[in-house]
Amino acid sequence: MAPEPMAGPEAADPAAAGRERTARSRAGGTWDSALSAQEFAAVESVGFDPVGQVLGTAVFQIGYTGAWDCAGPWQTAGIPDLSSSRWAPYAPLVRVLYTARRTVVGRAASECRALGGDGVVGLTLRMREFPSGGVEFTALGTAVRARSRTRPHRVFTSHLGGQDFARLIIGGWVPTGLAFGISIAALHGDLALRRQTRWTAGNQEVDGYTRLITYARRDARTQLARNAAANGGDGVVVEAMQLQVRDRPCSQGAHDHVAEAVFAGTSVARFGRQGRRSGPGPLTIMRLERGSGNG
Repeated sequence: MAPEPMAGPEAADPAAAGRERTARSRAGGTWDSALSAQEFAAVESVGFDPVGQVLGTAVFQIGYTGAWDCAGPWQTAGIPDLSSSRWAPYAPLVRVLYTARRTVVGRAASECRALGGDGVVGLTLRMREFPSGGVEFTALGTAVRARSRTRPHRVFTSHLGGQDFARLIIGGWVPTGLAFGISIAALHGDLALRRQTRWTAGNQEVDGYTRLITYARRDARTQLARNAAANGGDGVVVEAMQLQVRDRPCSQGAHDHVAEAVFAGTSVARFGRQGRRSGPGPLTIMRLERGSGNG
């Protein structure tokens, strides 16, 4: 039985492994794709050709969240702390979540560039626990290349599938990159909040909880808009809006209430079709009534 070949440097270097995979794909003259038949046809109909499947992956150790025992002593009464503030609880956690996503998207874009592609469509991001510890992040999509002499300055990335990508192009828009908005808000369960949630309080709005989720969503939208602008986008086609709320016990016996909001989508920008009618033209409507002399 022949011994297994020893792993080369590329086994420890994700970028080198990606270059090797794309080199094999180009040398073989064939390509693979995560697109369905309908998506493949839609992408080709607007002047793009798939050139191969691309993958970005990374495993991060996430141990320090930045949350101390209890936010109460440092918190303005009833106002949640937001992770977008540099020294707020959970700010280090949010920073590493951004870094991990950008890392895997960047690696997928690098594989696209190595294949001669202009962008990645149908890009899906996944996050799961790694068996040996840490969190695994992956980005998987299909690299495409425009049938044009003009090449973009940088590779675009988009979560949009083939049909939606084609509709975007027909409508005079182009994707500029994946955009994220992540925010974690923490609210201390103070006396006022406990009064509103005890069983004798009756049916009423809980102001603290309302502020908690409102602040988290608003801050996530703000971060999403900033990320889209940094990508050169005029707007965002939102893919997902997630909100999770959990309690965190404090040593004093009270609780901090934590809301995590994550918005994700594709930033888009107008390109030179403002003067053209997009999509199929209107149908001509004919009157079918009989004339008065044809009774």
